[in-house]
Amino acid sequence: MPPVPNLSGLTHAEKDALILALWQRVHAAEQRLAELEARLNSPPKTPDNSSLPPSKGQKANQPDRSEHKGPRQGSLGRKGGGRPLACDPDETVTAKALVCAHCQASLDDTDQVLHGRYDKIDLPPVRPVVTRVERYAGHCPCCGGVTLAPVPEGMEQSSPFSLNIVALAIYLRATHAISYQRLSRLFLHLFALQISEGALDAMFRRAKPCFDTEVAAILARLRRARLVCSDETTVRINGRTHWDWVFQNDQVVIHVIRNSRAASVVAEVMAGHRPSIWVSDLFSAQQGHAELWQVCLAHQLRDCQYAIDAGDAIFAPRMKALLLRACVLARRRSALAASTRRSYLNRMDRDLNAIMVLAPTNRDGQRLRQRYGKIRSHLFTFLEHPEAPPDNNASERELRPTATYRKVTGGFRSVWGADLFANVRSVIGTAARRGIDAFHAVRYVLRGATVLMPG
Repeated sequence: MPPVPNLSGLTHAEKDALILALWQRVHAAEQRLAELEARLNSPPKTPDNSSLPPSKGQKANQPDRSEHKGPRQGSLGRKGGGRPLACDPDETVTAKALVCAHCQASLDDTDQVLHGRYDKIDLPPVRPVVTRVERYAGHCPCCGGVTLAPVPEGMEQSSPFSLNIVALAIYLRATHAISYQRLSRLFLHLFALQISEGALDAMFRRAKPCFDTEVAAILARLRRARLVCSDETTVRINGRTHWDWVFQNDQVVIHVIRNSRAASVVAEVMAGHRPSIWVSDLFSAQQGHAELWQVCLAHQLRDCQYAIDAGDAIFAPRMKALLLRACVLARRRSALAASTRRSYLNRMDRDLNAIMVLAPTNRDGQRLRQRYGKIRSHLFTFLEHPEAPPDNNASERELRPTATYRKVTGGFRSVWGADLFANVRSVIGTAARRGIDAFHAVRYVLRGATVLMPG
């Protein structure tokens, strides 16, 4: 604590100035104290009232379950009783009794009755198939020229590992977040195939141009899209924070990893294209890129729930109820006539007017009221344009594997590795729009085929 100054030598005017300065400092300290006390009394952030991922939420213990007796009952849309029998088994074993276990009398086929039928499933030992290629060069006795013998497709002299091995390695790396060391051990232990970490790295580098070409075609399709949904999440490259941006709709998915979270990334990706509708959260870098904007209602529902948890009983509860009605209505928006959607839109707008005249006293309620006063025209865009979703959950689902990869591996050690991951995720996401699974999507691209929808 600093020493108290000598007040006896101060004039009345100097004392008045000192008292005024001290009063201002006390007032500022009291305001700061009130803010800190309000923060202490704020409800905790949970997955239900914020963007906190479910993995970080506190989960309550589930009650003890009673033991099941008899066969398991079928869940909704599924019959119980266990796994169905295979339609075409590879082998059938028929077991018949030869003699009676009680009196040792002989039994023939007419005495047999089918007692049970079940399947036993096994995996055969997996071993690599090695094909030795002996390529000859013919020397012409007439002209002296040398002719190299042609080889079958896929047997060219290059990497010893086939397309299937490359596809499997990329699939496991990008989809299941398996590190180089674990991937090398996995090939050795499961497939008896020894691949060093350096060979895996070289394999991925050789495969990258295939994905670069396919992503260029996907990006060209995105730059003609009428609707774009976008979001971003953090990744780590060489110990530094970068962002994985996703741009997607019902036809394509594009991931780009950049060291910026600014709007310049959107400008780079879209390259001058301005879609009709943009779907995103309220992050400033996601705004102003299209003629129309649909705010993610899922984020708004969580923010309203947080305000309710913080004590707002005036504004947030009614606003949350309105947004829930909008989400329920959005499920059948495509089946509604344009006149019916306009009628619903007018009704929602009137209800929003009634909510906006409320005067919440809670700080979080006041913050929400101010927010919706600015963005109210972007809450129900999906009613005018049913192709737009009411939320950005599809973008968040596309980013979930990136977050999992970050947590499992800790990030990337090179920029080209991050670019390859983004390209593979773009291909997998785009292929999923056509019902193609991740492994076959990787194989398509390595073979030179496209995963894009026709058109």
